[in-house]
Amino acid sequence: MKRIVYLLAILLYMASCQPALNQDIVQEVAIVEKLAGDFAFTEGPASDAEGNVYFTDQPNDRILKWSIDDQLTTWMQPSGRSNGLCFDKEGNLWACADENNELWIIDKNKSFSMLFNSYSKGKLNGPNDVWVAPNGSAFFSDPFYARPWWDRDTTQQDGQCVYFIASRKSQPIRVIDDLGQPNGIIGTPDGKILYVTDIKNSKTYSYTIGDNGTLSDKTLFCNTGSDGMTLDNKGNLYLTNGAGVTVFDKEGNQIKNIKIDEPWTANVCFGGSDKQSLFITAKSGLYRLKMNVKGVGSQ
Repeated sequence: MKRIVYLLAILLYMASCQPALNQDIVQEVAIVEKLAGDFAFTEGPASDAEGNVYFTDQPNDRILKWSIDDQLTTWMQPSGRSNGLCFDKEGNLWACADENNELWIIDKNKSFSMLFNSYSKGKLNGPNDVWVAPNGSAFFSDPFYARPWWDRDTTQQDGQCVYFIASRKSQPIRVIDDLGQPNGIIGTPDGKILYVTDIKNSKTYSYTIGDNGTLSDKTLFCNTGSDGMTLDNKGNLYLTNGAGVTVFDKEGNQIKNIKIDEPWTANVCFGGSDKQSLFITAKSGLYRLKMNVKGVGSQ
């Protein structure tokens, strides 16, 4: 009898020492909060070093800011019809400004520089999402979505691709050309793995990042497409689409689905002063959910 009691005590002790292993990524009493609404279409959330979250309302040509003290302001308008956003380590905001098919860098004073708007002999399709790596290089997706503010409805490129730029002074290099429609893109904080979604074919892939932005070891990560994506400090990948936010562990197993009361969930990032709030842009609204995990990387 004493032996049984002793074994039970050991098992209880071991269980009490490992709550984090089975802990839900969402805080126990947390609910999805709608922070603001009545936007035309929200996209591109990105968090600065302090935890303020910037996001776009592309049809209204503006970048908005949700501050760490819960204030909403219009940060920049016009904004080149910016879509996806990402901060670099210097605090510059990279923006996929697809009004004229451009990639921008915006400094803290809201002055912007246009890096480029073409590849080979034609205009880019329209930069959509961008991820800035720890070393200052960047990858961006360039799918084709005809925009009402364009004077054309056809592409000048021979594919919908992903590009790499070594620095702000270099020209784009095409590194992925075999996806139907690349969209969401993000890399791990160590700069070694890149995730890219093929939204047309409802698949997300991982790649090994090599020297000079070369990609290898293309691997199917999951059979889910995504508009935008982010990572947490446990290596979980967050994908967005009509099902809300779906979370996969680093092995590609689905571990969570976060329902959002909108027809489409566009993008997601971590923010707040502790980087422990999940901010979600979903068509006309901005949402927040308190988490047990934190954001990582340059966001």
